[in-house]
Amino acid sequence: MKRIFRIVLAVAMSLSAAGCAHYHVNEPLKEYNPGYGYRSIHHRPEQTNHLSMMLCFSGGGTRAAALSYGVLEELARTEVIVDGKTKRLLDEVGMISGVSGGSFPAAYYGLFGDRIFRDFEGKFLKKDIQGDLFKATFYNPVNWVRLASGYFDRSDLAAEYYDENVFEKKTFADLSSVSRPLIIINATDMTYGVRMQFTQDFFDVICSDLATFPVGSACAASSAVPGVFSAITMRNYAGTCGYDALGELRKRMKGHDHSDRASFIARNVRPFLDSRKKPYIHLVDGGVADNLGLRAVLDKLIMRGSLWNTIRGTKLEGMHKLVFLIVNAETEADTTWDTQDFIPSVAAMLSSYSTIAIERYNVETISLLKEQLKSWADEVRRERCRGGEMSTDPGACGDFSHYIIEVKFDEVTDERKRSYFKRLPTSFRLTPEEVDNLRSVAQRLLTESAEYQRLLKDLK
Repeated sequence: MKRIFRIVLAVAMSLSAAGCAHYHVNEPLKEYNPGYGYRSIHHRPEQTNHLSMMLCFSGGGTRAAALSYGVLEELARTEVIVDGKTKRLLDEVGMISGVSGGSFPAAYYGLFGDRIFRDFEGKFLKKDIQGDLFKATFYNPVNWVRLASGYFDRSDLAAEYYDENVFEKKTFADLSSVSRPLIIINATDMTYGVRMQFTQDFFDVICSDLATFPVGSACAASSAVPGVFSAITMRNYAGTCGYDALGELRKRMKGHDHSDRASFIARNVRPFLDSRKKPYIHLVDGGVADNLGLRAVLDKLIMRGSLWNTIRGTKLEGMHKLVFLIVNAETEADTTWDTQDFIPSVAAMLSSYSTIAIERYNVETISLLKEQLKSWADEVRRERCRGGEMSTDPGACGDFSHYIIEVKFDEVTDERKRSYFKRLPTSFRLTPEEVDNLRSVAQRLLTESAEYQRLLKDLK
């Protein structure tokens, strides 16, 4: 037995020496090209320009993934009339922004389309991902040495698992090659708390080529919950590809008043511009910066000054309906400590802190969206009707409506059932029954949403 162990250890050390005990290194970008890579400016599926629909999938482990999956199922079943043609509402989705657990169904649909409805349950939702990662960590001697190297940790192991067992070793080049919604996977810079998205637009800033980066590694970074998983490390090559980040920021902000929020977002980029001071970027769970995935869109609009500044001169300038569908799998505060007189544990305090911070930031983010959209919609109508009568008749210049649809457990009327869903574990292991219950409640919450029904009525 000892002889076998020595042989295995020798093999593991050989693998380590060969460089296997190292995180996946993101490749440098040789030369900046605004038309190259996976970016929003030229990635839009074949769909009507009169309807723009965006989905935001929150974090929350398999609980969030199953809830988001249920929404995708319902959208695939829902037929609407767009431009006189009968279409699935799912086919009108132009972008999906995912965080942590929500990044997995988003990325899978972006890569494989409707295949998600045939095999995603078996490959992810109803699989004991947590158990598989535990076995890979503790039962595989090769990984003992890799994990002890200092350059390879639990999230890197998870990235390899997702790459091989979920996403079939696909990269962002594969996402670029299909005509499906733009998929934005969100993570957080550990040092500055800046939200980082896996699009070439952000990778231009650090002069890195996103095309060769594995989708599995991006999802591992997005779900690297501090204390449970390690950070995912990337290299910063800023200043080596000819990209003028500050110049691009000035160009995007030109011609409109800079709000405090816009200036703050612009300042967030600065730490990444000096690769000598910040040669490495350590990424943790996207929920640290934004657990809804909504800021990926909202920040872009704020940077441009308004919705009109963003769509003016594009195919969407004449759109009539803008839809935000937000899937929020947030948890419930643990109130049991309110009935006990002894001091809560450190773990309980950390859990409470996380829940409070996420919930309050979610409320603020959605409130900001609602406030901004109202004024932005007025501006769109005003600018499109400039010099003429502002008519809101169908197809006229003033015909513009926006919809904010929320799918969240708070809308479950039965208190016992609501508590059941909110208290499902934030992990990558649920029972098949729990997964099916989440899919079912997602479909019910979506179809019972008054805002969703208003959209369906308006599309008839």
